Amino acid sequence: MTGRTLRRQPWAAPALLLLTLIGVGALVAAIDAGTQPATASGAPSQTQVAKGSALFAEGCASCHGPAGEGTTDGPSLIGVGAASVDFQVTTGRMPLAAPNVQAMRKPPSYDREETLALAAYVAALGPGPAIPSGSVVDEWRDASVAKGGELFRVNCAQCHNFAGRGGALSDGRYAPSLMSSTPLEIYEAMLTGPQSMPVFADTSLPPESKAEIIAYIENLKQEPNPGGLDLGRFGPVTEGLFLWTAGMGALVAAAIWIGARVR
Repeated sequence: MTGRTLRRQPWAAPALLLLTLIGVGALVAAIDAGTQPATASGAPSQTQVAKGSALFAEGCASCHGPAGEGTTDGPSLIGVGAASVDFQVTTGRMPLAAPNVQAMRKPPSYDREETLALAAYVAALGPGPAIPSGSVVDEWRDASVAKGGELFRVNCAQCHNFAGRGGALSDGRYAPSLMSSTPLEIYEAMLTGPQSMPVFADTSLPPESKAEIIAYIENLKQEPNPGGLDLGRFGPVTEGLFLWTAGMGALVAAAIWIGARVR
């Protein structure tokens, strides 16, 4: 049977359409499998997602909606990814006691298994940043502290202070200290941009640069006072006030001493 004869068969067009649909479906499934975020333990199981769904309904749905679509009290979680959930829950920032307030670091409400289950459920709502693997995060151990310092001063110091001790922001908010943050938490924060923090995607800040920033922060933890008096390491305001007070005190003392000698 020739190709022209085959095309004339009444079943040829439906069969071709069916094969095309099967091919497109297989391609979409392959792409989705490659982009679906996984938790730190790998691709989440249905049991883990189901457990996360139950935990979400109990502790998160009142603010974020029953399907993570968001409400007036909380943003949508569709597409935020597992890394965002892991950061927020591990640091105790979520669940939040009341909406529209800054989430503060506190002891977590969920253990590690429950946190990963919540992350797996939210990741299933839509593709987003996955929890970075341990090997990726641990690259900071061989990264350049000097380069990390340069990157930190350019991208982070204006909010977190040059020493990573935090600082004030607008509207009564503040950038938290980084001294209690783990390398994984710092990486996830850069990857997801929690609250007022911008997102530093791998396209704008490559993984090697993230590792260098983490190396600098870890070095600050070990060497919190690289030189001089630290004065709380709160930046030029504290240091300037100290110098102004000391300088004025010295001038007053000098004036009194000169006046006493003249008399």
